[in-house]
Amino acid sequence: MNASVKIKDSDAGLRPNSGARPSYPSRIPDVTAVSGAPHPDDELKAEGGRPLILRVGKHLRGFFDALISSSSLVSNDPVLDMRDFAWTQLLRDNWEAIREEAITVALQPEAAPSLATISPDHRAIARVNMWRSFFLWGYGYPAEENLERCPNTTRVIEQIPGLNTAFFSILAPGTHIPDHRGVTKALITCHLGLIVPKDGDVRMRVDDRIVRWAEGETLVFDDTYQHEVWNDTGNTRVVLLIQFARPLRNPGKWIADTFLSIVRRTAFVKEARDNVIAWNAAVKQMDI
Repeated sequence: MNASVKIKDSDAGLRPNSGARPSYPSRIPDVTAVSGAPHPDDELKAEGGRPLILRVGKHLRGFFDALISSSSLVSNDPVLDMRDFAWTQLLRDNWEAIREEAITVALQPEAAPSLATISPDHRAIARVNMWRSFFLWGYGYPAEENLERCPNTTRVIEQIPGLNTAFFSILAPGTHIPDHRGVTKALITCHLGLIVPKDGDVRMRVDDRIVRWAEGETLVFDDTYQHEVWNDTGNTRVVLLIQFARPLRNPGKWIADTFLSIVRRTAFVKEARDNVIAWNAAVKQMDI
């Protein structure tokens, strides 16, 4: 049993929170005015805006995921054992320094836009400013300016094998992220708990399992299983979200590498990268 995964329906074993939450200023830059990106409140046709490989791949996903699963060098279960990923110890060893950087750079709304504003693939499930993100690494590309502001976090995540994406995931009080699933079994997700409210219940369902975060602990799961998240508390939940390449043998490794290589070159990914740059530029222009 993965000791870091809280699957009981109580909060026993969670570390206490420490430090007061910073207050949120009201001035938030409108990145849509800078980048031309659709606003999260607009009516979006997310499927039509996806690159061809994702639209076609969606219909072939079961076939490709089965090939990748059969080539996997780790479990295909919904929730995985952190001991299969030795590098997660780096996250646990450095969690307090990582949390301090998250508090400093990411907990102000002008620094951390809605995930729907940045990532085209999340607009269907993150259409309000309740799920925010501070990107460090996206779709295989570094967000250099943000990395420079988080040297301790950068030093740690650069050591993660097969790093695809890293960002501070910030969930406002009362948020429910509806049932959804990831794009490909080629990637695995890891969460490092940074701020976990204790004044209610904050949890995630992965397939038929309920898991809870602990500050300073890691949770590793396969996001191709249907999953949803609730923050039924009066405070903000923050985790460092990592996506990394699933350890594979061939032919699954070849399939996964080819798919991810093509996706990283699409305009779909370029839009997400440009949105991060545009948001940072808008923040710099604000007189705050």
